[in-house]
Amino acid sequence: MTVFNVTSFYPTFFIFVGIPGLEASQCWIGIIFCSFYIISLLGNLTLIIVIPSSPRLREPMFIFLLFLSANDVLLSTSLTPKMLSIFWSISKSILFDACLLQMCFLHAFSSFESGLLVAMAYDRYIAICNPLRYSSIINDRFIVKVIIFLCSRAVILISPGPFLIKRFHSFKTNIIAHSYCEHMAVVKLANGDIRVNSAYGLMVAFSILGVDVILIVLSYCIIFHAVYSLPSKEARLKAFNTCTPHMCVFFSFYALAIFSFLSHRYGKLIPSYVHIILSDTYILIPSMLNPLVYGLKTKLIREHVWVIVQNIKEFSRH
Repeated sequence: MTVFNVTSFYPTFFIFVGIPGLEASQCWIGIIFCSFYIISLLGNLTLIIVIPSSPRLREPMFIFLLFLSANDVLLSTSLTPKMLSIFWSISKSILFDACLLQMCFLHAFSSFESGLLVAMAYDRYIAICNPLRYSSIINDRFIVKVIIFLCSRAVILISPGPFLIKRFHSFKTNIIAHSYCEHMAVVKLANGDIRVNSAYGLMVAFSILGVDVILIVLSYCIIFHAVYSLPSKEARLKAFNTCTPHMCVFFSFYALAIFSFLSHRYGKLIPSYVHIILSDTYILIPSMLNPLVYGLKTKLIREHVWVIVQNIKEFSRH
């Protein structure tokens, strides 16, 4: 396969470097990432099976968790298999249009997940600060509206990206110093003025990450104020424990997302392999932690998983 690296041309495919500077270790890194991916799939698929099958898990919080698990499966699966093929030198190339499609999947699923975390924070806010109206506010109609809004937001904000990249008539190279097709990683290859693309990326990042983080932090500030106003220590501890899983997921998702975004644009002093590894873990770590955190902290889920395990054991004996 010929790699183009001339002054300017229009590529039909891109070639991934993987993790620049760690090419010799990529095989072992791939094994670690494959382990993360398998754990993520097993955990999220377990929740996808458990939640709909139990009448006791029909509360809005668990419905949001169901959508979160489904989104994590789609997000990790849209990137990880190709990432592993790069690390294991099976295939390091991707067609131009397939790269743009992968980019859309990455940012659309990330946008949807970010919005779900806002909805889950709002759910906890209503449950703790306005419990008497919880069932009238957080109902099936509300959930449907949230899902439609999040899907619409992802389509509206993410769909211009591929068209803005396709407007370039030539590219400086077709070698992407990354493990997947991220917006700015592709834009930087273009042979032309990328200010519009850069401004678009900043606008999308603020519209999704910026707004969502502000809303979640605001929700939890109000929640903590309400919790510490409770007269009973037991009531405060119980209310705080209901928020713990969501806060763990919130920090794991946004800490990696914000660092990845800022380092890609402004982290010139950060070694490229550090940025790439953190960008890759941003895809896998939150999706792996979500089912573990909610499964370990939620008694109803633990109980139902245990029932399923016991049923499987009984069935295997017969």
